Amino acid sequence: MKPPVPPAEESTPEARHAARMQRKKALIDEKIEAAGQERGVLVVNTGNGKGKSSSGFGMVARALGHGMKVGVVQFIKGHTETGEEAFFRRFPDEVSFHVMGEGFTWETQDRARDVATAEAAWQQARALLRDPAIGLVLLDELNIALKQRYLDVHTVLADIAARAPYQHVVVTGRSAPPELIAAADTVTDMTLIKHAFQAGIKAQPGVEF
Repeated sequence: MKPPVPPAEESTPEARHAARMQRKKALIDEKIEAAGQERGVLVVNTGNGKGKSSSGFGMVARALGHGMKVGVVQFIKGHTETGEEAFFRRFPDEVSFHVMGEGFTWETQDRARDVATAEAAWQQARALLRDPAIGLVLLDELNIALKQRYLDVHTVLADIAARAPYQHVVVTGRSAPPELIAAADTVTDMTLIKHAFQAGIKAQPGVEF
């Protein structure tokens, strides 16, 4: 017995597409319904690709759009001015911006000084994490300080865990430690495919900094 032939209108590309989208919508609606928790999340952007800090600052802009106050601590950057700093300092009432780094580790070449700088930066970060008025905290390049063991990862995780219940935290930097990845709610690994610098193109304002 041959299977019934569907009506012509149901076998068109438009009809098949509509049927697929209906099934997809049902699945997505079901997942949305099941996601009933509401709390602050820990987001980690890591990997060797470009875009970790850029994504973090995009979340800063998004939080501001929702009327949140934001705290930013930069752990490594600080040797050169960045477009992010220049822009977000225009909103001193909404953004508490702290550039605590002294440049990349290969520039400072002084471990004791790097440790002291990272510890001072973490004291500032801890103050933001303890402030319930701050809706989102961006800890830019914190992963580098953790990788180099300038800070104790367990102390960092304990302070993050003790933050206000609805406060979001975004951590950026390559080589995120396994303990941080395990504790995070969302982790993105930025994969490097190609980069202009590899072709001898210098870092461009508005793109790299």
